[in-house]
Amino acid sequence: MNLKNVRTTLATKLVPPLDAKPLAALAAGPVDPVFAAVVIGLIGFGVIMVYSASAVQATTQNHDPQFFLKRQSAYAAAALLAMFVVSRFDYHRLYKLTYPLLLGVGTLLLLCVVGFGHSGGGAARWLAVGPIHVQPAEMAKLALVVWLAYSLAKKAERVNTFTVGFLPHLIVAGVFMFLCLKQPDFGSAVVLLLLTFTLLFVAGAKLGYILGASILGAAFGVAAIRFREYRYERYLAWLDMDAHRQDLAYQPFQSVMSFGSGGVTGLGLGRGLQTLYLPEAHTDFVAAIVGEELGFVGVATLCTVYLVLCARGVRAALRAPDDFGSYLAFGISTMFAVQSLVNLAVALAILPTKGLTLPFVSYGGSSLLVNAAAAGILLNISRQVPEDAKDGMTPEAPAVDVADLVAQGAQR
Repeated sequence: MNLKNVRTTLATKLVPPLDAKPLAALAAGPVDPVFAAVVIGLIGFGVIMVYSASAVQATTQNHDPQFFLKRQSAYAAAALLAMFVVSRFDYHRLYKLTYPLLLGVGTLLLLCVVGFGHSGGGAARWLAVGPIHVQPAEMAKLALVVWLAYSLAKKAERVNTFTVGFLPHLIVAGVFMFLCLKQPDFGSAVVLLLLTFTLLFVAGAKLGYILGASILGAAFGVAAIRFREYRYERYLAWLDMDAHRQDLAYQPFQSVMSFGSGGVTGLGLGRGLQTLYLPEAHTDFVAAIVGEELGFVGVATLCTVYLVLCARGVRAALRAPDDFGSYLAFGISTMFAVQSLVNLAVALAILPTKGLTLPFVSYGGSSLLVNAAAAGILLNISRQVPEDAKDGMTPEAPAVDVADLVAQGAQR
């Protein structure tokens, strides 16, 4: 199945073809209210959960139980402002900013590797700018999505060739992945690879190329774990958490305990006990505190919210007026989906520990601001529709059978 064919067929049925209408006829309609409400709700929920998860640590380390609350609130305000500003910025202008953004982020990643990175948790992933720590790996995800969308839209039908449509994208993604691995940041490298493969698939790259590269990527991932001692030891500890619950598996073991103690409805907001034992509960493992304080109901609701977030992103991709907007929306939606899924899987000990945040909820300025900017781009894409399609499908437009469209895409 080629999702590009599905998007093209949907666009043809819902709106007039772009070649029959000048680009100036594209109207800036209202943003997607559901997507905007979900993002704002997640940011607000994140501020509450960061406070609940960090009050104990903030008291012992900073002598101020509201230390992380104040910082996250400032990040949240900046993120909402960034999302609003970016949502008013026509995403077509990113064409001229694509290469400066890619080179700028690549330079920041390189600075982390060559010795300017601020170390924390055994990895030099941050650049210190006064009191502010910037994490270039978070920016790399969005920068790569923007460049891939630009390049794939520009190459159009040549995407199905190896030397023009496949190899250059894999090389650029490989450079970014290498720089992430040197920090080291294995989780971000995996996300970059998944983003690249997803967009190549959506754009119509040959499935054989993607499968072959996936096999090579999986082999490289296995080697990166097996021949890097600390990763291999963490992997073995994850396989037998009970035997390593006092050392390497302490964090995931306590995280699972949090989910278990929460039961169906949870212990109540602010009443979780694992904040006393779970290290850095307000960052990568904030989902565990959600599970303990809000229970299965809270976690299930959170998963549903992320599902709605990604579904609205895909909807914006299918309704985008051009390939560039479609690829951008698909890439951003994939970025949210992969990070949410991996973070929750790590918190539940389904996957070994990775340093990936829960989008819009985990503590951290870099992640929150980058995700907010990405959400703003997606909101702008949802606004860019032809004038006579502003209110959705026109009365005289035929009904669309999505199953038929998928079948047509598979045949093509």
